[in-house]
Amino acid sequence: MGRTPAQKAAKAARVQQPKKRPGKAQREAIKRAQAAKKKAGSGKSAAKKTVPLPRGSVRAAYPGTCPACFKDYAKGDVITKVTDGWGHPGCAPRQMSAAEREFARNKARIESGETFRAQKPSDWRRGASPSSTRPAR
Repeated sequence: MGRTPAQKAAKAARVQQPKKRPGKAQREAIKRAQAAKKKAGSGKSAAKKTVPLPRGSVRAAYPGTCPACFKDYAKGDVITKVTDGWGHPGCAPRQMSAAEREFARNKARIESGETFRAQKPSDWRRGASPSSTRPAR
């Protein structure tokens, strides 16, 4: 069967028409499928995003250099505030707790020879009970 020139022209016009975009529901289904595929097939990148970061740390938005050790860090590495900017968490000075700060302060006072004048000397005597102490002056 032969085709007429009009039929051939109609077929050529149909072939050259631009393809229609998928509907909104189809686009969302495609995105969900791609996300599931990415999540299932990813190894290192998914593990990096799911691990919670230490407090006060962020992921580097761009590569840089640690001001404490002068070593480079890549985009996406965990960084934290150090003395002069952002750097490796290991380069940041460790924060002491309140009890550790008080202990260090008291130790420094004792080692410097400072006395605790607010404390009066003990009335306890060796070999005697507290009730048999010497009378107060």
